[in-house]
Amino acid sequence: MAKKLPQPTTPPRERAFLVGVEIRGNKQMLALDDSLAELALLADTAGVDVVGELTQRLDRPHVVTYIGPGKVEELKALAEETLADVIIFDDELSPRHQRELEKALINIRVLDRTALILDIFAQHAHTSEGMLQVELAQYEYNLPRLTRAWTHLERQAGGGGGRAGSTGGVGLRGPGETQLEVDKRAIRKRITHIKHELEKVEAHRMRYRAQRKRSRIPTVALVGYTNAGKSTLLNRIAKSEVYVADQLFATLDPTTRRVQLPGDDPSLMTDTVGFIQKLPTSLIAAFHATLEEIAEADLLLHVVDISHPNALNQYQAVQETLNEIDASHIPMITALNKADLLNRPENAIEILKAFPKAVSISALEGTGIKDLLHLIREELYESYSPINVRLPYQQGALISLFHELGQVERVEHERGGVVMQGRIPGRLLAQYAPWHLKQNQQEITEADTHDAEEE
Repeated sequence: MAKKLPQPTTPPRERAFLVGVEIRGNKQMLALDDSLAELALLADTAGVDVVGELTQRLDRPHVVTYIGPGKVEELKALAEETLADVIIFDDELSPRHQRELEKALINIRVLDRTALILDIFAQHAHTSEGMLQVELAQYEYNLPRLTRAWTHLERQAGGGGGRAGSTGGVGLRGPGETQLEVDKRAIRKRITHIKHELEKVEAHRMRYRAQRKRSRIPTVALVGYTNAGKSTLLNRIAKSEVYVADQLFATLDPTTRRVQLPGDDPSLMTDTVGFIQKLPTSLIAAFHATLEEIAEADLLLHVVDISHPNALNQYQAVQETLNEIDASHIPMITALNKADLLNRPENAIEILKAFPKAVSISALEGTGIKDLLHLIREELYESYSPINVRLPYQQGALISLFHELGQVERVEHERGGVVMQGRIPGRLLAQYAPWHLKQNQQEITEADTHDAEEE
């Protein structure tokens, strides 16, 4: 008689209690309640159940415990009452804040928003590059917090005739300090190694981008808030099978697909990691090579979840991140996605007015996709922008490209380079950005008109 094998059991999800603090006078994209709702989604994505939340409004963070001492006691009682395993703060805590909070909240782990996002990224990194980037961000985040792991050893570092608080000197450095320094050196060595490996990745990406530029196929980077529907849109447009899930940060590693636009014009579209408010700076630094895919694109396709109540704030959060990675100068169009989820889809017409060069679509149902592709083609192949640059003679490829694809209005050869004025396809603007002349096109045009009138 066949035996029925026991089915693997899913381990119970951890229970988390959320804490949100609003600092008066601080500019925040989302209201405190909305930010906590987003933190709850992040917790769910990380595999944690939210069992409660606590908020406080302060003029400034408390110097020791971030929230006030009275709130710490209230938080401790609520966490014990709800059997919370972990407490998650909606902001990044300093190492001291985290250490003091864990002392006060005995046997309950304390995390902040940054640690939670890093944990989600660690779960979703599948390529060697993605795993290296996440590992680097985690090490750089944890290095200043490493002392927490060795407090039990530091307490052994007494000696010295009752001078337990003294430091330095033979016999006064206990095993905690010794082990801590060993660990810090090992982590710094690992960080150096990871950065070296990522430099190789970046060099490979640079060669790949240079090859794409030589092929003259324009690139489009899909950007947007996390879970806006970028992967679903790429699957719809490119008829591909990029991983899609209704959760935050489902896509971590960039994916590029070739897409034929109307008129059979080619393009390359890259799906990128989603942005979020309060995106940790350590992640931006670690994902430098990946984010360069955005900064080097010819066109940005900003996907906005128009059904989200904070759509405009999410749009602005993405714009701020684009500024941080020096990609705000790249031409951009907007796809207002999930229009099918609006209570009144006709409202999308009014919403379009709030966004530049926007198209209302549903990536899931396929509505509006043709209009979007026509707009992409227009921006890549038909839209020309005025430009005035001084190109070194070493940039012969850009000089030739201007003559080949642009509309040249003026050429002046100078010592060491050539000044070129005219119009070029908008997708090429980013390539010429380092050599833009400070004088803008309007001033040049006015000067030329004045000279013509005098003649």
